[in-house]
Amino acid sequence: MTDIATTEEDIKEQSVEYDHEEHELEATGESRQFLTFMMDDEEYGVDILSVQEIRGWEPATVLPNAPDYVKGVINLRGTIVPVVDLRQRFGLDSMEYGAITVVVVVKVSLENNDEKIIGLVVDAISDVYTVKAENMRPAPDITEHANAEFIENLMNVEKNMVVLLNLPRLMEFSQSSAVQATS
Repeated sequence: MTDIATTEEDIKEQSVEYDHEEHELEATGESRQFLTFMMDDEEYGVDILSVQEIRGWEPATVLPNAPDYVKGVINLRGTIVPVVDLRQRFGLDSMEYGAITVVVVVKVSLENNDEKIIGLVVDAISDVYTVKAENMRPAPDITEHANAEFIENLMNVEKNMVVLLNLPRLMEFSQSSAVQATS
């Protein structure tokens, strides 16, 4: 397991733009790779093939009438990218952004074959895991809370339980909430 970046300099050193062709062979086998990150002392993960870039936190341009969890937009090489604070989106206690706060920029394929790019504000990057499909489990159906819709699977890595996020579902809820907020 790699160390979690603890300083702004570490974040800059670990800032990476992923080469997806490099990872495609590994993702087509029985294993998948996940980038994991920390929020409120819990580890969450997203499919590494969806990750476009990891950036240190920088203030975003605020959008009027956007939900509280939408921090605004950033310009990423000419593409306007909405930035969502996952802590706020999941109803966790808010935290002041610091030197290790990062934005994970992901590309999400939606059900209508549309693709969206979104930045996810997280506490810190944790690791990249390669996990076999048989080590992933569906989340138990114990709640009807809207946040349960964001969980794709759970996986055990060493002694840790990692929550794998369903990014298309997260985007759908974020878009419908934004529309409701402006109505």
